[in-house]
Amino acid sequence: MYELFANLTLITHLIFIIFVIFGGLLFFIYSKIIYIHLPALLWGIYIELTNSVCPLTYLENWFLYKGELTTYSNDFINNYFFPIIYPKGLTAEIQIYLGISLIVINILIYGLIYFHKSKTRAYKR
Repeated sequence: MYELFANLTLITHLIFIIFVIFGGLLFFIYSKIIYIHLPALLWGIYIELTNSVCPLTYLENWFLYKGELTTYSNDFINNYFFPIIYPKGLTAEIQIYLGISLIVINILIYGLIYFHKSKTRAYKR
């Protein structure tokens, strides 16, 4: 049962990471998402640039510990999701580059949003 919770936490972690990276694009579907995305983005940038550990990692490890497991036994999860969230050879320097990439990607996304909004305002005049 604990492994199931660990797997669900890992999947939630992956979804959150994808949201942090690309969630700004959801603005075009639902504009108020920005109020959720910006704090998530700031959190992601903080985690990457400070070499911190996300609380979801601790939760995953706690579930694994409670289930007396050292790792995930599900091959799909272990082979496909785990390496995305916890790549081998991840160093503090690589995390800095990931944090900078996160900033650049989202500057581009929010630039696109700004361009779209200003274009929409010009048509309304």
